[in-house]
Amino acid sequence: VGGLAGAFAAATAFAEPELLALPEGTLAAWAESPELSAYAYHLGALERRRPFVRSADVEEVLGLVRAPFASARSVHPTLVNTDLDLGEVRLKDGEVVRIGHGNVDRLTMDADRDVRRAAWEAYADAHRRFANTMAAALTSGVRQDVFVARARGFESSLHAALAPNELPTSVFHALVDTYCRHLPTWHRYWRVRARWLGLERLREFDVKAPLTLRAPEVPYERAVEWICEGMAPLGEEYVNVMRRGLTVERWVDVYPNAGKRQGAFSTGTRGTHPYIFMSYQGSLFSLSTLAHEIGHSMHSYLAWKSQPDVYARYSLFVAEVASNFNQAMVRRHLFARHEDVDFQIALIEEAMSNFHRYFFVMPTLARFELEVHERVERGGTLAAPDLAALMADLLAEGYGDAVEMDRERSGVLWAQFSTHLYSNFYVWQYATGIAAAHALAARFDSSPEAAREDYLAFLRAGGSLSPLDALRVAGVDMSGGKAV
Repeated sequence: VGGLAGAFAAATAFAEPELLALPEGTLAAWAESPELSAYAYHLGALERRRPFVRSADVEEVLGLVRAPFASARSVHPTLVNTDLDLGEVRLKDGEVVRIGHGNVDRLTMDADRDVRRAAWEAYADAHRRFANTMAAALTSGVRQDVFVARARGFESSLHAALAPNELPTSVFHALVDTYCRHLPTWHRYWRVRARWLGLERLREFDVKAPLTLRAPEVPYERAVEWICEGMAPLGEEYVNVMRRGLTVERWVDVYPNAGKRQGAFSTGTRGTHPYIFMSYQGSLFSLSTLAHEIGHSMHSYLAWKSQPDVYARYSLFVAEVASNFNQAMVRRHLFARHEDVDFQIALIEEAMSNFHRYFFVMPTLARFELEVHERVERGGTLAAPDLAALMADLLAEGYGDAVEMDRERSGVLWAQFSTHLYSNFYVWQYATGIAAAHALAARFDSSPEAAREDYLAFLRAGGSLSPLDALRVAGVDMSGGKAV
């Protein structure tokens, strides 16, 4: 499929250069004509990309290299998912469990500290054994990013990643600066968590330790009901479509299975319904993942239904708003409905796990990604020991003196992300997405009617607006991070 996409890109490479070769003002006139008014944003975006669109010959070459350039991105997950021996761990009852990508999170959340330690260390060590190979793959991926950026005339890899979506690099740097300013909040959280767990000091394998041993079991059917209840403020039509997708129309590949890879995602294309891949585990964490992915799916469903093909796709910058919005709304509903102390603690734990991934891990990876790209842009290299040292240094800033680190094992975190770091400046948008989502969810407290209409308009907009303008429609200004 990747090869076919590359062949298609090469075959259609002539289009944009030929359009941009038309006399100046032609595209603007077309955009104002009644026949092509629907394409006004598309034509305007093409005009804005003019400085970075090359000749037809160069565009054809850039299209042809897409398939071979995908090799770095395919080598890493192939190695991790098929060749890596993650080891095993002995549970408290004596059962020996093979560690897999699908169960490592559950094992590092075990109530037994020895189980958490063994699973965390084994998972890190498995990646460390192949760190040099993974560093070579990451180096290839970063060099490809730098090559494409320079071939198109962008100022940097970061500029090349953001400019097509009309995002100024200042938005990226604002996210990183905001994260760094609030590191003391994370330091305080680690200390509070250690005190709750009765530990003098946290270790890294304690950051997911359970805060209650009486977390609720949540069967899939109950999760669907709670998600539908939580999303009721968006209206009956939204909820009915979502309920049908989660049940009758079987949008979701629900349960774990032999050979099933890790992770969760929503995919599909206009002309189909959305498809959700996940492994439901019967917990609040799985409920939250399902809410997240159905948020993506409903975004796609409404965009596909409302927009022509040219605007059917939307950027990750807005995609992660829709998914995290659903999580925020469902979590708020469950907090209001369930007053049981253990249920509330379990909800706090699920929320903090989500915040840890999106507000801690992802900004840290974004800082790592910026540094490795800048090193290559300066002509430097990316050896595994250097990558591990950089990763450990960045994590140490986030942990402060509240977490005792194992630098060798912490430093291999970059190798545990098989796809995220092979998509040029991808991960930072998880953090902006969750920030915008919670700002939009808060609007439902004061003006639910306006909040609903604005948010649904945002979902229906698809790719017909720039990401920042689409979010302004929803009610949040992410250029400066303040709600409208």
